[in-house]
Amino acid sequence: MTPSNGICFIDNCVQANLLAATTEKEKAANQVYNIAFGECTTLNELFNFIKERVVDSHLSAKDLESTYRDFRTGDVRHSLADISKAQGLIGYQPQFCVRAGLDKAAKWYLKNLS
Repeated sequence: MTPSNGICFIDNCVQANLLAATTEKEKAANQVYNIAFGECTTLNELFNFIKERVVDSHLSAKDLESTYRDFRTGDVRHSLADISKAQGLIGYQPQFCVRAGLDKAAKWYLKNLS
């Protein structure tokens, strides 16, 4: 199981951008911030989270299995963004973990793309 933290729900990103754009802290200006939820999600977990959210409307999804391949050059095997700088300087507090973000996004996709 390979942890991947390259996943961040858009509402967390919007929150961080609004905080960065409106901060009055001089020290917080012109900085680069890691924006994420701050916990690891494996690719297997991500696959299952997505599968759980679509199986009710797409019954064939219940039979889907993960496909495993060899790692490729450049693949990131473990990643966890350090969000402490954004928390400390702009007050970033992510509201949506991967599951909550997928819950919200899946409802929209299933409603609008079915």
